[in-house]
Amino acid sequence: MAFSDQVGRFREDNRSPLYLQLQQLIRDAIGSDVLTPGNAIPPERDLAVEYEVARITVRKAIVGLVEEGLLTRRRGAGTFVTGRVEKSFSKLSSFTEDMAARGRKASSSWISRAPGQVNPEEAMMLGLSPGAPVLRFARIRYADDEAMALEFSTIAGYCLSSVEMVQDSLYAALEKAGNRPVRALQRLRAVPFGSEHAKMLGVDPGHPGLLIERRAFLRDGRPAEVTRSYYRGDAYDFVAELSDI
Repeated sequence: MAFSDQVGRFREDNRSPLYLQLQQLIRDAIGSDVLTPGNAIPPERDLAVEYEVARITVRKAIVGLVEEGLLTRRRGAGTFVTGRVEKSFSKLSSFTEDMAARGRKASSSWISRAPGQVNPEEAMMLGLSPGAPVLRFARIRYADDEAMALEFSTIAGYCLSSVEMVQDSLYAALEKAGNRPVRALQRLRAVPFGSEHAKMLGVDPGHPGLLIERRAFLRDGRPAEVTRSYYRGDAYDFVAELSDI
């Protein structure tokens, strides 16, 4: 089926610029679930031929929808309808648990994982003495094989005996060791991705991201985890429930 058969064609009585008309056709198709998360958008040259417009017109339409967060570009793969994830900012949960709750499969690729000695910043955050052992984990997190986030974690050495204990889920390993955090302090801020992080996530440098800094504690009050997670801004919504009680 042709793309225009799915989303519609330009109306002769519409005098708006063609790139805006194409944007609206795709926007409406996403809003009505004609196009669903993960659906591929045809290449610019194909859309230009199909809609009988210049390629620059198509590009302008697609760029606008990417900036709105409705579409996402994956380097070397193409343009797709964004599958956004809602993450509760008031519940302490792992990436694996968040994805499972939404019917998506979480996976990781390791950037690095290694034991080491605490550095000054980690020592302050984890309340450790100089030279204390820690375990460091860095990985790319995926949902249904789509890169979603970068995660850099430092775990106090008394929580896990080795880096090999962590396979898919860090929190599953901590729970198995009897050291799963029960509360955390989190800070959220917007950041643009630098070239290195953008390459890992398959987005363009400067792409909007969300940085979550987490400091988590055991039941006895000892700090257990310091994690910095960089989430794609076009794929995540963070939700918090507020009350005046």
